[in-house]
Amino acid sequence: MQTLEAILEHLAHQLETLYEAPEARTMAEWTLQHALGVGRFELLRRRKEEAPEEVQKQVQGYLERLLRHEPLQYVLGEASFYGREFMVTPAVLIPRPETEELVQRVIKTYQHHSEVKLLDIGTGSGCIPITLAAELPRAQVWGLDVSSAALKVSKANAEKLVQSVTWLQQDILVEMPALAPNSLDAVISNPPYVLEEEKEQMRQNVLAFEPHLALFVPNEDPLLFYRRIAVVAQQLLKKGGKLFFEINERFAEETVEMLREMGYQEIRVYKDLRGKDRVSGAVWK
Repeated sequence: MQTLEAILEHLAHQLETLYEAPEARTMAEWTLQHALGVGRFELLRRRKEEAPEEVQKQVQGYLERLLRHEPLQYVLGEASFYGREFMVTPAVLIPRPETEELVQRVIKTYQHHSEVKLLDIGTGSGCIPITLAAELPRAQVWGLDVSSAALKVSKANAEKLVQSVTWLQQDILVEMPALAPNSLDAVISNPPYVLEEEKEQMRQNVLAFEPHLALFVPNEDPLLFYRRIAVVAQQLLKKGGKLFFEINERFAEETVEMLREMGYQEIRVYKDLRGKDRVSGAVWK
């Protein structure tokens, strides 16, 4: 029998063949914590204990998948976002810390409002609308996606986290959401914004496993989804309603110019924690 500490060291050593040592160590800890169903401090407290045989088998199965570049969140079936655990599958993008900053911007805007109506377009795992529903309990929230597989995951997450969100399955590029015109206070979206040409710069674990439908846009039309969603928002927002985007920092100026030409006002771009242009906000008047 192996101790938990020995298994942890073996995991970290193996993962260092693919990742930098600090990242490999963190991944190893998360993997073993998940298999045991304990937190980090509990794992450290029990590190000298012998590992149950079923835990050893489970960890070995996880390791084999990780060594094939499969993202840790898909292997474990969950990802953290804004202090909550969301179920994730290869049908949805893994929630990113940058998107927490988009959500935080919306929460700050509406935290003192009595009732607001919010729509998230391209909802994926549901992390954006579910978080908004949880943090703004008096809000009415919708989540929209073209993918039935993604909506299956988002619905499961809403049920697990006991949040009320109305789900819509529609292709935003060809049809309007089934909502009343001029009825929303905000439209929020983290749409596909990675250029096809940027694939070669991406990690294998993203490229091989995460859904390309939710990631990539044509090189010749990087603002494809932003332009369409801005048009949709013109129809759905109340006067004074707001549009929030997570953006590709390469196209921040182009996004601002597009919104200005469409008649949006009070257009702002906010930087993420790494100093990159990441979130834009605009008002429809």
